[in-house]
Amino acid sequence: LLYTIKFELDIRIMGNEHAKLSPEELRELEDSTYFDKRELQKWFREFMKDCPSGSLSKDDFIRIYQQFFPQGNPSQFASHVFKVFDSNSDGCISFKEFIVALSVTSKGTLDEKLDWAFSLYDLDGDGFISNSEMLNIVNSIYEMVGNMLILPKDEDTPQKRVKKIFFQMDHDKDGRLTRQEFKEGSKMDPFIVQALSIDYDHSKIDPKKS
Repeated sequence: LLYTIKFELDIRIMGNEHAKLSPEELRELEDSTYFDKRELQKWFREFMKDCPSGSLSKDDFIRIYQQFFPQGNPSQFASHVFKVFDSNSDGCISFKEFIVALSVTSKGTLDEKLDWAFSLYDLDGDGFISNSEMLNIVNSIYEMVGNMLILPKDEDTPQKRVKKIFFQMDHDKDGRLTRQEFKEGSKMDPFIVQALSIDYDHSKIDPKKS
């Protein structure tokens, strides 16, 4: 599972391409992300083109994934990712939620990215990743990539992959991963770091390209 998921928002709906963040909004987002003013305004304009209402729905979020993983079924995985982006759990992703998550996944430190990944796998939010939670996420990844990857024999099913992860990470063998176990295990194994980290990229609206 050596890959990094690239998520590119497809500009499907032409909205307010001249939209701008207010000075107060810019200051707040500069303080809470790794983006500068120019990058934030660029991202905001393109977000508003794609989401004129100012928010991204779960159905649209899933459809984006479906465009980039046509050989598989990304619905379940996209739903899990959506939940992490939707930090206030109101059923949609605002620009602030989008850009804060993007900042972590694209520009954050390794610790920040692993904290983000931990929140993705910790489905019930109890501070631990159970075997069943890990299996749920890994299974959704396998469903998403379909036949795009040829996996080694000891990882060719979600169950085998989860067994391998827990063997490497679950040091006290209690059947669940603490945040510390997850992060330390990921740092020790480049394979796991790549398999569990999720980067969100937007080639069409990369601020460096304009």
